[in-house]
Amino acid sequence: MNCLGSQPKLSRSKEYDQEVIQINQEILGMEGDPDLQFLLQGGDLLKVRSSSWKKTRYYRLMEDCETMWYESKKPFKTNQKFLLNDISAVRVGRQSEGLKKYTEEHVECRCFSIVFKSRRKNLDLIASSEEEAKQWTNSLQKMISNLSNLNSQQKTEHWIFSCLHKADKNRDDKLSKSELKNFLQLLNIEMDDDYTEMLFEKCDTSKTGYLAGEEIEHFYDLLTDREEIDVIYGEYAKTAGFMSPQNLVDFLIKEQREEATLADAHDIIQKNEPDENAKEKKLLSKDGFLMYIHHPDALVLNPDHREVYQDMSQPLNHYFISSSHNTYLTEDQLRGPSSTEAYVRALLKGCRCVELDCWDGPDDEPEIYHGYTLTSKILFKDVIKAIKEYAFKASDYPVILSLENHCSVKQQEVMAQHMSSILGSALITSPLGDGMPINFPSPEELKGKFLIKGKRLNKLEASFAPEGEEDDDTDMTEEEEVENEHEEEQRKKKKKLKLAKELSDMVVYCRSVPFSSFEDARENLSFYEISSFSEGKAMKLAEESANSYIRHNVDKLSRVYPAGSRAGSSNYNPVPLWNAGCQIVALNFQTTCTNMDVNQGRFLVNGKSGYILKPAFMRNIDTEFDPITLTRGDRLKPKTLHVMVISAQQLPKLNQKESSIVDPLVKVAVYGVPADNAEKETSYVENNGFNPEWNESFQFDVYVPELALVRFTVEDYDSVSDNDFVGQYTLPFNSLKMGYRHVPLLNRNGDVLPSAGLFVHIMVLDAE
Repeated sequence: MNCLGSQPKLSRSKEYDQEVIQINQEILGMEGDPDLQFLLQGGDLLKVRSSSWKKTRYYRLMEDCETMWYESKKPFKTNQKFLLNDISAVRVGRQSEGLKKYTEEHVECRCFSIVFKSRRKNLDLIASSEEEAKQWTNSLQKMISNLSNLNSQQKTEHWIFSCLHKADKNRDDKLSKSELKNFLQLLNIEMDDDYTEMLFEKCDTSKTGYLAGEEIEHFYDLLTDREEIDVIYGEYAKTAGFMSPQNLVDFLIKEQREEATLADAHDIIQKNEPDENAKEKKLLSKDGFLMYIHHPDALVLNPDHREVYQDMSQPLNHYFISSSHNTYLTEDQLRGPSSTEAYVRALLKGCRCVELDCWDGPDDEPEIYHGYTLTSKILFKDVIKAIKEYAFKASDYPVILSLENHCSVKQQEVMAQHMSSILGSALITSPLGDGMPINFPSPEELKGKFLIKGKRLNKLEASFAPEGEEDDDTDMTEEEEVENEHEEEQRKKKKKLKLAKELSDMVVYCRSVPFSSFEDARENLSFYEISSFSEGKAMKLAEESANSYIRHNVDKLSRVYPAGSRAGSSNYNPVPLWNAGCQIVALNFQTTCTNMDVNQGRFLVNGKSGYILKPAFMRNIDTEFDPITLTRGDRLKPKTLHVMVISAQQLPKLNQKESSIVDPLVKVAVYGVPADNAEKETSYVENNGFNPEWNESFQFDVYVPELALVRFTVEDYDSVSDNDFVGQYTLPFNSLKMGYRHVPLLNRNGDVLPSAGLFVHIMVLDAE
């Protein structure tokens, strides 16, 4: 670890900054890198907000090599900053709505956009030349990639060094007692004055009253030492204080419950041991062991489940499908802005069913917005273009376009033309294979394809008859019908909708129809006819007729959407509806909340493909399974989950005031059938977000593991109000790895918190 005090004394601030940059370059492995040097130098860029607001700003990378700084010309406004880790993507050209709307085509090659992970607006920028734009985008993308690819040790070193740099207020390469206390607060830890004094005296071997050079390195070693790792490592390090390959195999088999061989152990040592001498002797040091248990393959999520591992050749309706409601909205349902960026973000999160509320627009161009509200409007064709470009970047599996159609016949024809010309051969416009299908194709067969969900003039079977008979060409839109089924007056006022044949013919496997009853659906509906349910109706069916709902969903698709009363874009709990076999459980992707976290946890596995194969007992038309009563033809195979919450590392500060330190506690919850729902929590640790320890154990009985999810949540304890959210991680029960595991933590937006995590011990046993 390179520390402040290990460098020569510097006399000038500029030299000090150069030293800081040099150390960060070493940690990042980017010494002398020209792209890094370009960003550190910085330059002027034109910031675009509107056709009349285009202003020059000076941008550069700060000395910590992770924060971008830019100068604001506004009076009394401080200069702005953002972290490279907060950037979702750097997009070249006029790809954003703002650049398309407010700039001319001739500046295309000079434009780029910085897209953030949070709700923060895109940063639309124009460089002075095409070459400079390429330099900015290439350099930013390279830095973002390098930061994200740091191993756990490098991330820790980089973060701690940044805190050391901030704590060294007078820039003299030394830490006084007050600066040491400030440094600890930056690390999110508050120590008793006597304990701080004791640590300081222990490290101040020169007795000068400050720490410098090797004294700071000694302090760093004391601070980052993890006693719980020492104990585990010491138990198996039986070869001259190191782990031999056989020692490592013993650990993997006994503690981690893995099928491991000596070849596996050799591979782990080769990849993780930082000491070349130890590596040459085929030994694993404590540092190498720590590196290994932080490796992605050793975390709590089964690494095999990070890729597509399920059978993708089953009919489409045999999968839970990641789905979005009113996808175009970025905020609330009444006044919030509509944006193509909302579709991009949902698709990049693995969403496979997006919604388009379509209305007549000026100049015969259909628009998308939330009808009868003040939400802004976007062009239908722009949305289709955005969907085409981003649909298959996160997943190759099919995307369903759920049309909520309010357009005139004339503009429906325009919709059909846009989808045909933009989506091309990727749009499914006729059944796969020859003849009338009797079942859905599989996600595998539909890779790279788009399906349209909407109204259709006639049954699909009519397309194969010599003279297809047409149904009545008027109907209500599905959500209006379901939402108002008990509101007679409004129903009478509903305007009948005429359908354009060109649009109708694009509906193949997802024909929207009203739902009357399970019996009616069984007798009168074809497999491709899909009903939408408001959350209230769906929840009632899931509670009162769960088995019938599951059987209905064995050969048909069901879509569930939030109640109209959720004006603030809040979300319902999707779990009871998955328990009833509903495939398309649509949520407001723009809203960060526990229910959205659970949704992302469900679709975390299987390569984040957006498709999760339903359990076998939910794919059998004769199933007896009932999540409420736990009736099931084949015997239940319940499990017992044992969780020990051991410690946490480097939790983020919630309040950026240096004196504000979190008091963390951990909640462990199981989501699933009603009998499995449970939550337990640790006590809180006062004033320590850096390395709190709990060593508290919990036990959960899980009756239907195939449907269960496990959620770890860290909160900042507050005795007078609700606890504050720190981070969480949710994953399917059957994707848990046993043994000593690190649990990464995600922020409210679902992005990884760098360096932060939990350390737990997991054991899953067959219930007696």
